[in-house]
Amino acid sequence: MARFPPRLTGSRLALAIAGTILLAGAGLAAPARAQSEGPILIADQFNNRVIEINSATHRVLWHFGNGSDLPGPNSIVGVNDAERFGPFTLMAGTGTPPGLPGCSDTVNGCPDNRVIIVDPTDHIVWQYGQAGVTGSGPNQLNTPVHSVFLNNFPGHNGSHVLITDQGNQRIILVNLGRQIVWQYGTTGVSGNGTNQLSNPNSAELLENGHVLISDESNNRVIEITTGGNIVKTFTAQGSVNGAAFASRLPNGDTLITDSNNNRIVEVNGSDHIVWQYITNTLPGSNPSPLPTRAVRLRNGNTLISDQFNNRVIEITEAGKIVFQQGALNVPGSGFNQLNGPYDAKVIGDFTGLSPPFDFDNEQ
Repeated sequence: MARFPPRLTGSRLALAIAGTILLAGAGLAAPARAQSEGPILIADQFNNRVIEINSATHRVLWHFGNGSDLPGPNSIVGVNDAERFGPFTLMAGTGTPPGLPGCSDTVNGCPDNRVIIVDPTDHIVWQYGQAGVTGSGPNQLNTPVHSVFLNNFPGHNGSHVLITDQGNQRIILVNLGRQIVWQYGTTGVSGNGTNQLSNPNSAELLENGHVLISDESNNRVIEITTGGNIVKTFTAQGSVNGAAFASRLPNGDTLITDSNNNRIVEVNGSDHIVWQYITNTLPGSNPSPLPTRAVRLRNGNTLISDQFNNRVIEITEAGKIVFQQGALNVPGSGFNQLNGPYDAKVIGDFTGLSPPFDFDNEQ
């Protein structure tokens, strides 16, 4: 009978994480490459799993999630986000609405509402949110879609997890003792006014100490100070429709996953488009693949989670596909198959921070 493993306390987990990051830092630094050499961590949403794959062979090297649509010690439901730090894996159990794959309850859907940290032996060592419980109270979430492990949030010492709590219309910073110590967005209030968001889909800490938020249903990406002031807004000159993810590039541009337009768009500091890639142009493509994540890799290529095309692709600046995991528009759970992949990162290349910091800089 499966049982929940004992969890580390905040202080014990912090010590464990600090030690392992120091040991793992050198091994996680990815060299420059002509194409993806991986390994790649993928949030395979409708297969209810996170997988680590070898990009040369397409084989699964590690996975978490037994495929169940009930959240538990060995399962995660509708996972939207995953990142590796040291030997730990942080993942957001978003849950699945009724009528979508991976959920057998066609009336109520399959909630998860947890952000978890898993160790290399597949044990949950930290968790915020309660399995299957939807709420906004202490240790409760409502459709968490994104999370980032941080050691350097301005004004807050120690390790924290930045969580995009979409259904509660907020971004929260949670310490390892499971206390909310910072928040942007008014809990339960959807809007575009002061301290308001509408279905936020990601939040990244920037090198300047600001927070970059994909405010999905407001069709904008906003950069805010930790005091809650909006200092920049990006909409690609008003053309963004469904801002699913955004990150700040080393050159100062902002890379936006413009989901409802089926494109990835890079804008400069003046919000002008300097590069874009459309994901539904190939024969056999889903006409509306709704890509959910794009990250710029150290080699200059872009790794894209092309959700309803059921693939993860790496493309060059010229738009040439140099790597693909999953068959175009064919969902599955077998060899080299995915089902609604929501997030993908080359381990040690894009860490979930923006721009990607190496582990030496995260201490």
